[in-house]
Amino acid sequence: MNRTVLSVFGLSPTRIGGTESHARELSIQLGRHGWNSVLCFEELPPAPVREYLGLPNVTIEVVRNAWRPAWGPVRDLARLLRRYRPSVLHLQYIGFLSLFPWLGRLHGVKKVFFTDQASRPEGHVIAQGPAWKRAVARLINQPLTSVISISDYNRHCVVEAGLLPETRVVRIYNAVDFTRRAESPDRTVEFRRRHAVPDGRIVVLQVSWIIPEKGIADLLNAASMLLQREPNVHFVLAGEGRFRAEYTRRAQDLGIASHVSWTGLVTDPFAEGLYAAADVVCQMSRWEEGFGWVIAEAMAYEKPVVATRVGAIPEIVRDGITGFLVNRGDSSAMADALTKLIRDPQLRAQMGAAGRAIAETEFDLALNVAQMIRLYGIHEL
Repeated sequence: MNRTVLSVFGLSPTRIGGTESHARELSIQLGRHGWNSVLCFEELPPAPVREYLGLPNVTIEVVRNAWRPAWGPVRDLARLLRRYRPSVLHLQYIGFLSLFPWLGRLHGVKKVFFTDQASRPEGHVIAQGPAWKRAVARLINQPLTSVISISDYNRHCVVEAGLLPETRVVRIYNAVDFTRRAESPDRTVEFRRRHAVPDGRIVVLQVSWIIPEKGIADLLNAASMLLQREPNVHFVLAGEGRFRAEYTRRAQDLGIASHVSWTGLVTDPFAEGLYAAADVVCQMSRWEEGFGWVIAEAMAYEKPVVATRVGAIPEIVRDGITGFLVNRGDSSAMADALTKLIRDPQLRAQMGAAGRAIAETEFDLALNVAQMIRLYGIHEL
């Protein structure tokens, strides 16, 4: 038996974020059991990420367009399966229906796992699919040992759709590496200086792709309302996306450009002081979030959260306890919730502490990856 887990991530590892932290912790825990970890991405990581993932038992490979139903990815994965002969194949960030599980079994893989990381479209209705679709899905996914859902919401979507028997769908939350959390006044000052945040301003942060689905326009409208009441506030929007230029113009049109900083992609949010520099963190998504990694990271940093009542977010944000939930698109409610937190430092501290306590219990990376390792059953292989 080959003590190897081959993990396919259908994305590019451009920064040290949630996925990269997960891949590293998985490799660490596999190494403790004497197993090797092959990490496959859309492309090779840049140097800082490659160094972060570089452990003695890790090999990094490339499978391009793993999320696309095409011959190229199938050929590339088959080549890696022949080379490494893994006992476990784990698929993430690819389509729920793919040939990869069958490909793994045909190459002697003992167990195949799929993690459902998907967010659903805005207004998605959870319902059972037609009989033919359920039958096809179960046939295609028959080789899967388990589907891992990153939230109860995602698990509910899969189970109710009838795509797999309920007993084969397990919820394991995405999580945060608490060992990397660092409070540093110097980092906070440097981050604010680098991104032109004036001294003394209260910082409201959103970390996301700069796309409509993340509610950027709604947040900018809320910022315009809030700044009329509390002008000593600064909004930091971290991330990249094809709508950044449009939203930058929108901030100018609203007359709030001097109160908004656009950081672009932050390679290492923890080390660069992104969360440490924030007072309040937002997640104003419009689509049905499958989890909300940014929220969990904010909670690890004891930051109160204002977020929309969509997808799995209500599982993560306890309304009135760790932050406030508002309806998607309701900029007025967003501004009201932010106003409460801006005006009450004690409430911010109280909600931040409550969030940290919940995160330590439910979103601790080491604990949640250990649960995944047990699911692999590597002692049985």
